[in-house]
Amino acid sequence: MQELIRSQVKPEIQVFANAEALTQAAAAEFVQQAHQAIQARGRFTIALSGGSTPKSLYALLATQPWRNQIPWNQIHFFWGDERHVPPSDPSNNFRMTQEQLLFQVPIPQENVYRIKAENPDAKAAAAEYEQDLRQFFQLQEHQFPRFDLVLLGMGANGHTASLFPGTDAVHEQTRLVVAPWVEELNSYRITLTPPVINNAVEILFFVTGAEKATTLKAVLEGQYQPDRLPAQIISPTQGRVMWMIDQAAAHLLET
Repeated sequence: MQELIRSQVKPEIQVFANAEALTQAAAAEFVQQAHQAIQARGRFTIALSGGSTPKSLYALLATQPWRNQIPWNQIHFFWGDERHVPPSDPSNNFRMTQEQLLFQVPIPQENVYRIKAENPDAKAAAAEYEQDLRQFFQLQEHQFPRFDLVLLGMGANGHTASLFPGTDAVHEQTRLVVAPWVEELNSYRITLTPPVINNAVEILFFVTGAEKATTLKAVLEGQYQPDRLPAQIISPTQGRVMWMIDQAAAHLLET
């Protein structure tokens, strides 16, 4: 099957001394990609990630000098995945972004497209978000949205977004958004699917911490096993993928 063959797209890898240096570089990349997209298409569409490194990035973007370099009213915010909890829950990705960034900068409310994970039916919430994407990007049947930038993390088990090992979501090829049951978490997650992520102009991975070094080496240099290491399924079809890694996570890599 084509999806079980490692893509020939070579990822770009940048290694930083620490998480702080990584976050500063990520802010510069965010600003650059925003301006390029707005110049080319009049808007910048981004799918956000949860996690500690994105949290630091969002907080940094809300401060000077970054804040004044960003045309907030031309940016449209989406989410790559969400926990099946309402926005009042501290673990909700939208809530974290709202607290760190959205409340701090002049973003039009209509430019924010959250996943309505308070819906008791996770699959219905996924279907609703898929419809939101189809409407915003004006998609025809069988088309996928093309985000300008997708931010991703990677768990120590090799998951990314909410594509977890052993879940059918890893091999989804037609849906835009799905709600896999994640056995190890005993809960549903809501996530963009691989073809949506892979259709982005740029995909930016953040990986920090020595506890992820072994998994990172397996994902980037090991045998292609996306069922075990879902992060391997992410490779853009017509774009670029960049891994921004701190030294602690990168110390086992040969490249």
